Amino acid sequence: MTVHFIGAGPGAADLLTVRATRLLAESPVCLYAGTYLDAAVLAHCPDGARLVDTQHLDLDRITVEIAAAHERGEDVARLCSGDPSVYSAIAEQTRRLDARGIPWDITPGIAAYAATAARLGRELTVPEVAQSVVLTRAQRDSTAMPTGESLESFAATGATLVLHLAVRRVRELAGRLVEHYGADCPVAVAHRVEQPEELVLRGTLADIADRVEAHDLRQAAVIVVGRALRAEDFVESHLYSCRRVEGLTGGRGPARD
Repeated sequence: MTVHFIGAGPGAADLLTVRATRLLAESPVCLYAGTYLDAAVLAHCPDGARLVDTQHLDLDRITVEIAAAHERGEDVARLCSGDPSVYSAIAEQTRRLDARGIPWDITPGIAAYAATAARLGRELTVPEVAQSVVLTRAQRDSTAMPTGESLESFAATGATLVLHLAVRRVRELAGRLVEHYGADCPVAVAHRVEQPEELVLRGTLADIADRVEAHDLRQAAVIVVGRALRAEDFVESHLYSCRRVEGLTGGRGPARD
């Protein structure tokens, strides 16, 4: 028996990896966060599978469900929104599984910010505009941010900023970012991207709060801030520059990828 932590990506049934769909099809038990998933994802589960929506369960009750499956010898598919490496809470879950001697593994998924960038049709790292992406979150009814990880310290770098779990505080956060990015800095808010209810809002730090509040967005959204979202006049990267290609081919013509 194994607990499979599976990245469900942005929650769209057709954006799961091949491995993810195989594990779902082979697992008699599936625990999922209904807040973030399109119900169509569950169609990959086998007929008769035990489906448990964890959005209203605490960690103790989730662990009890997994332990019961372990005693029955049944594999568990534990769906995580986005990719398990970021804001999935698997660290605290796997710690409890280790204490009980329950085996587990991880299958990566498409990160929500990557799906958002694809929908926007934008690269988040543009030469001489932004070469770093900071993934962070806002603090409200949650654990404290570590010392040194303030929003302002990240914004001071000018990197493309991706905010998770922050849409309820968008007005306050936009106000804090204006000093570093400027009021005209482009912002995008993606709600349930790649799902039937998808909504993508584009604006600037000056007006994005009005747009978000007009649509009453309160969860399942990613905020992206940075000049890369609107960059048009930028230098070309060294990767495909003429001089580099000539060097790789010895001046005999274009290189092949």
